[in-house]
Amino acid sequence: MANAGCDALYNHQLTTLNGQPFDLCDYQDRPILVVNTASKCGFTPQFEVLEAMYKRYQAKGLLVLGFPSNDFKQEFSEDQKIGDFCKMTYGVEFPMMAKSAVRGDDVNPFYQQLIEKTGTAPKWNFYKYVIAPHGKKVTAFSSMTQPDSDKIMNEIKPYLK
Repeated sequence: MANAGCDALYNHQLTTLNGQPFDLCDYQDRPILVVNTASKCGFTPQFEVLEAMYKRYQAKGLLVLGFPSNDFKQEFSEDQKIGDFCKMTYGVEFPMMAKSAVRGDDVNPFYQQLIEKTGTAPKWNFYKYVIAPHGKKVTAFSSMTQPDSDKIMNEIKPYLK
């Protein structure tokens, strides 16, 4: 359902790994770090850094969002297993959405918009997008770029409270 006060990029009713609704419109005034994740990937230890960033900067406005995907054949089949793995292995508390495609014919609508805004689809797991408040700017970063790198932090820090 469309929300009249919501920018098109944020106008998505998402579902978390545990089946709870998540309205992206509620976060359009904050910087958001979006990451497509996979539980069985060489980049999976980045969960630790993402969770540390979430804990450190959440009160200053940062939202970290995880989007589990099996597009690169490295994710569990069930949302429950993904959630359990993330929580038990890395203590993940930042919002994790239900598993979905982040590229290709079945790409979820939110990721389709990120791809359109940046001209870049995820090339592997742990590809990152930083969204400035109100979608003023969307920047893509490779899986090789650590979440807390200067490149990413330079995109986030101007918007922290």
